[in-house]
Amino acid sequence: MPLNKESPPTTGAEPETAPHVSTFARVGLVMYSFLIVYASLYPFYNWRDIGLPFWAFLLQPLPHYWTGFDVITNIIGYLPFGMLVVFALHPHLRGLAAALLAMACGALLSGTMEGVQTYLPNRVSSNLDFITNISGTCIGAIAGARLSGIFLEQSRLLRLRQRWFVDDAGRGLIVIGLWPLAQIYPQSYLFGHGQFMPLLSEWLSHLLETPVDLVTLLRRDMEFSVQEYWLSETIITACGLAGALLTASCLLRKQAPRTVLLLLLLAATLAAKALASGLFFAPENAFAWLTPGAKGGLLVGAMMASGLIFAPPTMQRRLAVVSLLASFIAVNLVPTNPYFVATLQAWIQGKFLNFNGAAHFLSLFWQFFALWFLLHPAHRLKQK
Repeated sequence: MPLNKESPPTTGAEPETAPHVSTFARVGLVMYSFLIVYASLYPFYNWRDIGLPFWAFLLQPLPHYWTGFDVITNIIGYLPFGMLVVFALHPHLRGLAAALLAMACGALLSGTMEGVQTYLPNRVSSNLDFITNISGTCIGAIAGARLSGIFLEQSRLLRLRQRWFVDDAGRGLIVIGLWPLAQIYPQSYLFGHGQFMPLLSEWLSHLLETPVDLVTLLRRDMEFSVQEYWLSETIITACGLAGALLTASCLLRKQAPRTVLLLLLLAATLAAKALASGLFFAPENAFAWLTPGAKGGLLVGAMMASGLIFAPPTMQRRLAVVSLLASFIAVNLVPTNPYFVATLQAWIQGKFLNFNGAAHFLSLFWQFFALWFLLHPAHRLKQK
């Protein structure tokens, strides 16, 4: 009878896995900070010095006229910042220490933004905004300190993420999570992110005090017919859609329900676009962006993505880069749709200036975030 080998002694408990830093939280914190800066200083021109020091807003009396809407939006705007700071510090700094550091960061960021707004004529520095921003940071920091262990160490959502998504998906999940939000700001072409030419033309016009149209200069006064506008929008929409879906697809493991997840992402993105259009303009304009060119682009882009989402991840990343670059180049060379310009003139931003600034930031820079992720050195290191 053979002898049984001795098994190693057991302690009765499984070894605990040491908590890791959250790439998702750290990348999210950087992007959200840029979002706050852009929203606070939008639209970035007509700077002037009125003779007040940087910190003058702190010494002024509280404003006589304010609304509950302003208070709530200021609190909500900084709440994710406080939570993300605490999550980004985990596990090196936890609990009260992490919350206090997050509050200090929120006070520094908000104070800097209010001080810089002193030099912008269309923004008003306010100590009430400063107080409410800090309040939002405090709420987020306390919530983050209480929830960091649940979300970062023992969450069912975390286990689901580990089962469906690749190990280094944190950066990509942030980028893909921002894609539906990047549709909120009105765009001349569906998924036409990164349209810098009109913005640069506007800035140069203010700087040189003369009208400047960079798109016209690049096109050399070439006129577009209606059919050419449709074809341009089809190309922009198809490349933007395929690039985004391929970016999301390369994050997924083989056992993930790939088709279902990508369809849900697309549905959420189109729903965000429709909801924003209905709120900004009128309910009957909720689907005004669904032009013949956009419909053709959705069809072509879906066909492109459906044939490539099961390709190797390396090929998906490369094709996503090509698609996003093609969309970016096309949207900056094609003139802005005249119908879109007429529609945008009826848009009164009013009290939503901060929100619209944040939405504009995402509309401009989402493609760059996606390209940063797709070209990140971590992919090359993983292949070696």
